[in-house]
Amino acid sequence: MNVLKPHVSLNVSSIEASVAFYEKAFGVAATKRRPGYAKFDLETPSLNLTMQEAPRTGVNASHFGVQVASADDVIEARRRFEAAGLPARSEDDTTCCYAVQDKVWIEDPDGNAWEVFVVKADADRMHRDPTMTTCCVPESAPVAPGARAAKCC
Repeated sequence: MNVLKPHVSLNVSSIEASVAFYEKAFGVAATKRRPGYAKFDLETPSLNLTMQEAPRTGVNASHFGVQVASADDVIEARRRFEAAGLPARSEDDTTCCYAVQDKVWIEDPDGNAWEVFVVKADADRMHRDPTMTTCCVPESAPVAPGARAAKCC
């Protein structure tokens, strides 16, 4: 099997708000637009992203990410996001998923978290803080009562 690119399909509450967000985030227009539907067929990053309007049903995804080659790529992503008016938050030298990473997070209009990250080294533990109970959410993400937010991928 030859994998061409990752595909992510999102249920979104407003196709217009989501298309506007992703056009800013990726710096390109949607490839296909239909009533209640949009598609981004991206070369960089290699991704087939589709979205369709649907009622929110709770947590439909953890987060999404794009792995890049260097810390400079993470910095470049943050600059692009901020230039497009998207709030971005960085994590440098964070330990998560048994790796040391630099990353930048953004969040779409429906609360879907996206990270651009680089793996800098292996780590001998899952998290920086072994008492964390959730994983793979940005530090500022909402956390369920009684749980501690994870600072990991």
